[in-house]
Amino acid sequence: MLLFGSSIEMAGTWSVNKLFQQENKKEEDTLLVVKPDRRLLSKVPDQEGLRTNVDRRRVKNNERSNDFSSLVQSEIMGRRYIVNYDVSIEYLRDDKTVKCQGKGIDISTTGMLLEVSPDIAQDLSQTSSIKLKFVIAPGTMPEGYEMNVNIAAKYIRFSHSDDGRTLCGVEFLESLAQYATKKKNWFMLSVAAFLIFFISACILLMRAESVLYFKFNKVLYTYSIIAATFLLTRYLFGSFYRPISIDKDYTPGVSIVIPCFNEEQWIQRTISGCINQDYPINKLEVIIVDDCSNDQSFAKIKEFVEELMIKEERYDIKNRVQYIRQETNAGKREALAKGTLMAKHDLVVFVDSDSFLDPFAIRNLVQPFKDSKMGGVSGRTDVANTYTNALTKMQAVRYYIAFRIMKAAESYFDAVTCLSGPLSCYRKDLVLQYMDAWLNQRFLGEKATFGDDRSMTNFILREHRTGYQDTAICNTIVPNSHRVFLKQQMRWKRSWLRESLIAAGFMWKKEPFMALSFYMGLLVPLLAPIIVLYNLIYIPITHRVFPLTFIVGIALMALLMSMAQLLLRKSSTWIYGLWFCLYYEAVLLWQMPIAWVTFWKTTWGTRLTPADLLELAKKNRGKQTRA
Repeated sequence: MLLFGSSIEMAGTWSVNKLFQQENKKEEDTLLVVKPDRRLLSKVPDQEGLRTNVDRRRVKNNERSNDFSSLVQSEIMGRRYIVNYDVSIEYLRDDKTVKCQGKGIDISTTGMLLEVSPDIAQDLSQTSSIKLKFVIAPGTMPEGYEMNVNIAAKYIRFSHSDDGRTLCGVEFLESLAQYATKKKNWFMLSVAAFLIFFISACILLMRAESVLYFKFNKVLYTYSIIAATFLLTRYLFGSFYRPISIDKDYTPGVSIVIPCFNEEQWIQRTISGCINQDYPINKLEVIIVDDCSNDQSFAKIKEFVEELMIKEERYDIKNRVQYIRQETNAGKREALAKGTLMAKHDLVVFVDSDSFLDPFAIRNLVQPFKDSKMGGVSGRTDVANTYTNALTKMQAVRYYIAFRIMKAAESYFDAVTCLSGPLSCYRKDLVLQYMDAWLNQRFLGEKATFGDDRSMTNFILREHRTGYQDTAICNTIVPNSHRVFLKQQMRWKRSWLRESLIAAGFMWKKEPFMALSFYMGLLVPLLAPIIVLYNLIYIPITHRVFPLTFIVGIALMALLMSMAQLLLRKSSTWIYGLWFCLYYEAVLLWQMPIAWVTFWKTTWGTRLTPADLLELAKKNRGKQTRA
C-alpha cells in the first residue's frame, strides 16, 4: 500500500482506514435494478450495420428518419426493471371470468413478464381479455410511477426458464405513463399548479407588507424583499427554460474523463455508463485516471476494461478506453487535468466516479455547443439511491429543484454558476487555457483542494457562456448517513463561499438581471443565520411577539419547493421537500458561519484524501494517548 507522507506508518494507515470505515458506516443503498442485456454495450451503435439502434427499439418506419427524440422516448419506455410483484390476474375462459395470482418478474412502461402456472399460461394464450392488478413499489421503477395499477393487457408469448418456471409476457394496452396521466396526474398537476400560484401570491402579499412597514426596520425588510425576489424570479425563469433539442447530425468528438479515488463499489458501473452511449464510436473515448486509490478501485478498473476488450472487441475498446494510475495521490484536479491532456477530442466531459450516465446523456450534452460562444454545459444530476431512507429522499428533491429550477433559470441567461461534477462538458481548449491557474489556485494563501467544478466554471464564465441541458441525465450516489452528508455539505459550503466571492468580481459584467440575481443569491445565505436568530430569538425575547409571519414565510417557501417537485417530477417524494427545508433551517443553515472561519481546511471528510488521513491519524493518536 502506498503511503501518504512519511509520518504515517503502515500500521497507522491501516488503523485510520478502519477508523474511517467505522465512522462513515452506512446502510445498503436501494437502487433501481435494470434488467441486464446479454451485451455489455447494448446501446453503442453497431458500426457494422448489422443491427441499428432503431431496430433495437422497434420504432415505426415513419419515425426513423427525422425525429430522434421519438427513438429516445421509445428506448426509455422499453427499459425493463427487475421486480417482485404480486399480481392479480383476471381473464375470460369459456365466457367465464377466472381470477388467479401470478408474480411479476420484470416490468417496463409497456409490458410485464409474469411467472404463472403452465395451465394459466395456456389460458392466457387463448384469451382476448386480460386484467392485471398490482402495486408499483417506490424504488422499483423511476420516480413518478409508484402507484396502484389496474390495467388491461394482451398476451404476447410464454416460455420456460432454465429453472423450470413458466414465464408469460404480456403487453399493456396503454403505457403506464398514459395510465398514470389518467389515474393521478391530472389531479396532482391541478393541485400543484394551484398551490404554486397561491403560494406565490401569498409571498408577494407578504413582501408588499414589507414595503409598507419598511421604515420601521429597514434592514430586516430589505432582506425579506431580496430573499422573496430571488426565490420567485428563479422559479419564474426556470419555468421559461427549455432544453436544446437533439440534432442527430451534430456529433462533435468527445473525451470522457473519470477521476477515481477509492470508488471500488461503483467504478465499473460508472465506466459502463460512459462507454455504453448512443454516440458514434469514432467520436467517443473514455479515460479513467485512478488517483492512487488505497482500496481495490484500480484492480476493478483494469478488470472491467479487460473484460470489455475481450467481449466487445468489435467496438474498438482498445483505442477508445484508456486507464492510468497516478504514482501518488495528487488530488481530483490533477486527475482531471491528466485526463484532459490525454484527450484527443475537442470536448471533454468530466464524470464523477460514482455517477452513472443515461445512454443518451452525451448526445444531449453536446447540443448547446452548436453555439460557438458556449464554453461549458452541465447535465442534470438525479439521485440514484433515492429510496434508501428519508435522508436520500430529501436529497432527491433538493437535487431536482437545484437543477431543474435553479440551474435552468441561470441557463436562461447563459450564465450557469456551477457546472456540476457528476456530469459537465467543456471545450478542451478552454480547460487547457486555464489549467495552470486551476491547478495552482489559492485563496487567502491556502491551496484549493476541492470545489474543482465551481472553480473551473468561474474560469470559463469570465469570458464565455455556460449552459444547462436538462435532457442530459446522470444518476449519482448521495450520502445515506447524516454524518457523511453533513461533512459533504460543509465541504460544499466552503467551496461555494470561496468561489462565490471570486465570481462576485466579474458577474456584474453579465446580463443585468442575471448579475442582480447572482448578488441576491450570494447575500441571502450569507445573512440567513443572522436573520433567523433575529426573528426566532431576539424579537420574541425583546418584544414579546411570536414570529408567526416569519414561520409562515419559511413554510410557504418550503411548500413552493415541494409543489414544484410534485408538478414537474410527479413523484411521491414531494413531501420530503418540506422536511428538507426544516432540516436546512435546523441544521444546514448553521454550517455557514462555521464555513466563514474554516474555509482554509483541506479535508474532504467523505474520502480518505491525504489531508483526511493525516487528520484521522492525529485523531487516532489522541484517542490512544487518552486511553
